[in-house]
Amino acid sequence: MKRANLLLADDHLLVVEALLSALRQDFNIAGVAHNGRDLIEMARQFRPDVIVTDISMPQLNGLDAARILRKEVSTARLLFLTMHSEVSLVEEALRAGASGYVLKMCGIEELTKAIRFVVNGSTYITPLISGELISTLVTAGPNGRSNGPRLTLRQREVLQLLAEGKTMKEVAAVLGISTRTAESHKYEMMRQLGVQTTAQLVRYAVQIKLV
Repeated sequence: MKRANLLLADDHLLVVEALLSALRQDFNIAGVAHNGRDLIEMARQFRPDVIVTDISMPQLNGLDAARILRKEVSTARLLFLTMHSEVSLVEEALRAGASGYVLKMCGIEELTKAIRFVVNGSTYITPLISGELISTLVTAGPNGRSNGPRLTLRQREVLQLLAEGKTMKEVAAVLGISTRTAESHKYEMMRQLGVQTTAQLVRYAVQIKLV
């Protein structure tokens, strides 16, 4: 049987080393990314079968990276490996194109099982939260969605970089846009969210776990 090619993405060195040690005996490791932007570039380059990624990562979080990759590397299956157990994030991950969701507290056996599931075209949600997820979806109904402000992907990119302490000039450089355009995104977010200061924007970014 052909060994699946994996791309790993996590900004914690100890986690990456543990994953490499545990997974390379069963899978080919195409590469390791330490932030969301490197993840996108490496996915474009290596075209892996499965991307195992965290949600919380510098420069671009895993959820927004997934939204970009869903359009650009449509053959790659996305599996989130994260410490976040909130059902709202699982829902968001699935909407972003995820095929799997595993918690870091789970064992390597479950992660390996999840990878094999998604390689074969199935969806895997860890049993630790799958029951709660089903209950939430049933209660919410087919149209159950957050009633909060809906930021665009570009707005979320700007917001995360701002929350990481970058200036507007640095944000613009990372995203390849003008400073004026970056500032326009910032002020539009402030209008949508009803906030007056950058500090309030940053608090919102923390609240929705962009950082």
